[in-house]
Amino acid sequence: MAKRDYYEVLGVSKGANTEELKKAYRKLALQYHPDRNPDNKEAEEKFKEAAEAYEVLSDGDKRARYDRFGHQGMGGAAGGGFSGQGMSMDDIFSQFGDIFGGNGDPFEAFFGGGRSRGGGGGGGRSRGQRGSNLRIKLKLDMLEMSEGASKKVKVKKYTGCDACNGTGAKDGTALQTCGTCGGHGMVRQVTNTILGQMQTTTTCPTCHGSGQQIKTNCAKCTGTGRIYGEETLSIEVPPGVSAGVQLSMSGKGNAGEQGGPPGDLLIAIEEVPHENLTREGNNVIFELYISIADAALGTTVDVPSIIGAARIKIPPGTQGGKIFRLKGKGFPILNSYGRGDQLVHVNIYVPKRLSAEEKALLEKLRDSPNFMPEPGHKERGFFEKMKDYFS
Repeated sequence: MAKRDYYEVLGVSKGANTEELKKAYRKLALQYHPDRNPDNKEAEEKFKEAAEAYEVLSDGDKRARYDRFGHQGMGGAAGGGFSGQGMSMDDIFSQFGDIFGGNGDPFEAFFGGGRSRGGGGGGGRSRGQRGSNLRIKLKLDMLEMSEGASKKVKVKKYTGCDACNGTGAKDGTALQTCGTCGGHGMVRQVTNTILGQMQTTTTCPTCHGSGQQIKTNCAKCTGTGRIYGEETLSIEVPPGVSAGVQLSMSGKGNAGEQGGPPGDLLIAIEEVPHENLTREGNNVIFELYISIADAALGTTVDVPSIIGAARIKIPPGTQGGKIFRLKGKGFPILNSYGRGDQLVHVNIYVPKRLSAEEKALLEKLRDSPNFMPEPGHKERGFFEKMKDYFS
């Protein structure tokens, strides 16, 4: 069956902003939540479909690729290794933890309940809380951003306690059935109202829904199941990234408490300025300054590029503002084929100081017919030329 349009799935327009996307996804997540639709395969598929649509449209790069190429531009897995149709419910809840808070479960975020996730102890949820995401900045020079790079970084974070294997219990085995909920993970509360007694079911406050509690805390982590330290991580940067792009490493954030799943590591890319080059999208711009003599007579010059020097020929009579294109000398296009170009913008350098001899020579040339400005009507300005290159 063909995939539905992601905007149609969420019920939003193509101009929807971030908040509108979040609101639409929350609404669908609650409507088709498994706890509201037990044993309903159709509701489960709609729940996953909404998660997949939101995952793509909430990411600027993936959304732009989807708007341009549709589902074919997503590479068969929602554009980045995620496909709601191929993930478990817990995977989806963890994926969107930053949106819903807590464990990322929209049902818990809105109603405070603890849904069943197939654990033991009468259906209580799995033990522990998910670890928080970590955010770091990674500085790269132009060559690393162009060709990709392998970087090792030291990150201060919570890691699983090695003494108790992350359980928080002494010797890693001292767990017992929760005395408050009897291992069910849920407790019933009765409230008196003007209409009579109302019974509600909530997450057990003692075991937080796991159905188990620690008998004796681990001495090293005092029962949390994690310790604070430092870890060296290897980050693989793909070719073509730019400043502002955010990479993610699943499961490399803070360890969860008492065996909970770890958060993710989010890497914000920052650009180290180049001495001579500037970046504009996937193109590179170099400002070339030549003398009046070289502009009039022509010359050959070496200009810097991302991967080394490149030689270009300046024809006689070159005017200031001329732009030379070095095809394929720019940045590779992220997650695609092809590269941008390098644009060499010619500036004619006018000397600020002249010797008496130089002044005399220029005085002789001042009134020469060939030195009189004669701009052609077809000559376009710098900004018009740049507009053509970037359009």
